[in-house]
Amino acid sequence: MQKIPMTSNKQPDHPLDDLIRTDRIPHIWCPGCGIGTVFSSCLAALKGSGIDLQKTVMVSGIGCSGRAAGYVKLDSFHTTHGRAIPFATGLKLANPELNIVVFSGDGDLFAIGGNHFIHAARRNMDMTVICVNNLNYGMTGGQVAATTPHLAKSTTTPAGNPETPFNLPLMAYACGATYVARWTMLHIRDLTDSITEAICKKGFSFIEALSPCPVNYGRRNKQKPLDMLKLYQEKAIIKNDADPSTLDIDFEKGIILGKFIDLDRPTFIEEYDKIYRPSRLQENVPELNS
Repeated sequence: MQKIPMTSNKQPDHPLDDLIRTDRIPHIWCPGCGIGTVFSSCLAALKGSGIDLQKTVMVSGIGCSGRAAGYVKLDSFHTTHGRAIPFATGLKLANPELNIVVFSGDGDLFAIGGNHFIHAARRNMDMTVICVNNLNYGMTGGQVAATTPHLAKSTTTPAGNPETPFNLPLMAYACGATYVARWTMLHIRDLTDSITEAICKKGFSFIEALSPCPVNYGRRNKQKPLDMLKLYQEKAIIKNDADPSTLDIDFEKGIILGKFIDLDRPTFIEEYDKIYRPSRLQENVPELNS
């Protein structure tokens, strides 16, 4: 009589287990939230990029997306509110060999941290900034944010947002970013490929990842958990090289996605070294090494 082999009770390994602090799982993200998907895309891009992960640091600020730094099995910094980019800048200046990835939310990066974003892009700091944009302050109660669409409802704008939101790709381009792209968490392959490109590119790279927040934004705007995904699917217009000034988020007309900017210019450290540390470029000049 043939014996039937007993099946193992061991759960199969997750392909990202080597980059996730599994002891901190389950995570805090709500059901229907897209941050976990964007986070997985970021980790897959880190693995696929071929960079030295022993010299890679993830930095995040405060908010739902900011928890990512605590879940990644890399050197990481969970910083104070709005200060992810200046912390990342300090790391890069202290050790230029580090690969720096900033993973945070729209409130953290573009409200209290907006000024830091502007100047890091202007200086062309060599880092990759991934902004998970869920259109509101998701962790602190669903207040209106700098990215909340016009007339959308929040806890602080119950009758609708009277303000015009930021066009994040336009801001990044206008401030000097050398790589700018936007995808949604539904476009996972495009998002992963784009993050991979950004990580491997020298200079200030910015990727906006649109993500649903069903508990706060969705509930107040009468969107069921799958409604936002349907909007991402039905309203997405992939248009690479689109004019950044045309990229306002409009769920009626459509949401333009794609890679918009990909250019080269000297990084801050390269420009700094030319003036203040020429010995790095001219090793054979003794008086410059003293």
